[in-house]
This record gives sequence, C-alpha cells and structure tokens, in this order.
Amino acid sequence: MTQATTAILYAPGTNCHEETAAAIELAGGKTELVLLKDLMDGAAKLDDFQAAVVPGGFSYGDHLGAGRIFATMLVARLRDQLLRFLEAKKPLLGICNGYQVLAEAGILPGRTPGRRGMALIENQSARFEDRKIRLIVSAQKCVWTEGLDGQILRMPTAHGEGRPLLGASNSPSETRAVFYYGDENGRPTLDYPANPNGSPGAVAGICDESGLVLGLMPHPERASLPAHDSQDGLKIFQNLAKWLKP
Repeated sequence: MTQATTAILYAPGTNCHEETAAAIELAGGKTELVLLKDLMDGAAKLDDFQAAVVPGGFSYGDHLGAGRIFATMLVARLRDQLLRFLEAKKPLLGICNGYQVLAEAGILPGRTPGRRGMALIENQSARFEDRKIRLIVSAQKCVWTEGLDGQILRMPTAHGEGRPLLGASNSPSETRAVFYYGDENGRPTLDYPANPNGSPGAVAGICDESGLVLGLMPHPERASLPAHDSQDGLKIFQNLAKWLKP
C-alpha cells in the first residue's frame, strides 16, 4: 500500500515549508511541497493527499493582514476542495502564519470557511517576539496531541501577530484549547514573556470540534533536531505519522 502523503501548502513569502517537510519526514511521514498556485491552476489537487500543513512564514508578505491573502485564495478559489478535505476527516495543521491562515479562512475555530470567527492580532508587546517558550498540553481531544496531555513541550515561537481575538459568537470558555503558554512552574500564565503575545487565557493553540484541525503559534518544526535544543515538536508530527499509518 502506498504511504499516505501530507501536503505542505506554501505560497510566496512562506519560509518554513522545507523545514516542516523535513520534520515530518524525520517523524516517519511522507510529504510533498505543494504551491498554492498549482492547486488553483489544477496542476495539483487537495483530494490526492491524506493530510495537509500550512507552515509558517509571511505568505504574500502579510499584505492586507497576516495570512489574509492565502486564506482568501483558499476560500474563493478552492472552497470545494477544502470542504471535501474537511468532510473526509483528514488532518490539517496550521503553524504560526498557517494558524493565521486557518483563522482568516474561518476553518478555525468553527470549520466554517468564509466566515471568520477569530483573528490573531498584534502582540500586546507591540513587537515581534522571537523566543523559546513552554507549552502545556491540555486534555482536549486532538489527533496531533494524542497521548501528550499534561506534558510540557519546549519549542520556539516567532511572530508579531499571535494574540487570539474571538468573534462575538465564540466564548473564550468554549475555545478548544490544546496548548497553553506555561511558566517555569508548569502552570498556564498570562505573564510576559512566558506568554509572548498576551494571549487571553494563555491559549497558544486550538483545535476544531473534530480534533483533526489544529492551529498553534509556536514552531514544532524548529524543535525537531538535537541541534535545536529540544525535539519536543517531533512528538506532534509522530502522532500524524501514526494516524496516517495503514
């Protein structure tokens, strides 16, 4: 049986696609880099992949807002493929800029493409935050964090717009938080710099109701090699490989 393939979706300005692909391959998965334009032109199809990741970077230079152009293309040009992908219960991950894309597209928090239910706005510090942080894994059911609840993962974060702002129809208490920013004692924190963007409730990543779609601001692909000081990010990709294993 052919090994399931994860599409790494990228566009001009994306700069973490190769690192993300390498981390997934290291975790035992198979990947293919897929240019967004190729999807729109029909040279590639989401239907041909069993999972997808929208990696970090600055897609389309973050013009008009972080992740907004990428998200608009997904909804306006690829809605049918996107809906089929979600309905087929295939895993989807958004990392940093990818999380912004999923939020702008309405895929998170509520799986309603074209209807934005949240935004990731400017960090409370009003500056780009590039630092190592602690992530507390919640007990929220999520394919990407299966068996990791209660663990504290170390990985870097690097973003200027990562503070979640929920729409009127979404309550913070109802947010399906998968990750929390943690302090040195392993507790969720609102304090800077452990919480680098001022996220309400210390939320660092959320999933949809199915547990298949995950968005997080920190970069697991930058915590996958011994040289990275932490390989905790590999655990997320190993869960993907297990899920896709025939």
